[in-house]
Amino acid sequence: MLLMPNKEWQWVYNDSYNVLSISLGDEMEFLTPYTPKVLIPDALASLTFSVEHAKFYIQVLDRLSRALSCDDAYIVQMALNATAAHFLLKPEMPKSWYFSVSDFCVFSETGKLFHLQTRNDQVTVLVIESGFQASLVMLLSESCLLSDKKTLKQFETIKVMHDRLIPLLIREQVQVVAA
Repeated sequence: MLLMPNKEWQWVYNDSYNVLSISLGDEMEFLTPYTPKVLIPDALASLTFSVEHAKFYIQVLDRLSRALSCDDAYIVQMALNATAAHFLLKPEMPKSWYFSVSDFCVFSETGKLFHLQTRNDQVTVLVIESGFQASLVMLLSESCLLSDKKTLKQFETIKVMHDRLIPLLIREQVQVVAA
């Protein structure tokens, strides 16, 4: 069963784990992977999970549940992290040089799934925010080796130019293993 937002939900910075969390009421709390280094200053205080947040979460939840064949709990985890990333992370500059140029011209929009290709990996990403030339994407694969010294972990974000996005094949089954 998919978790639907209610008026009790709120963003809370969890000092014990040093990450942003979402209080879901009834003593339930969801921990995001986002630390103060990547959060906007407002995210370090309690914030209401607004109607705008709920609308975004439900749209992403719907798109993911149609596109992926995985447990509802993983879909909820991805959608909550996507919502946190969309509204509460600091802006990023594109870092497209880590990824190969795609042979396809794509239309990027929030909630859409794509692949990115590095020298060693092809990974699945979710568009969190789509701009005119670049999109902020969240890694859905377990990890992505960007260079000898840098690895992108699941649910971390990176901004890439649209010419790096590789569309998923229509019949392709995307397997995602959530943490």
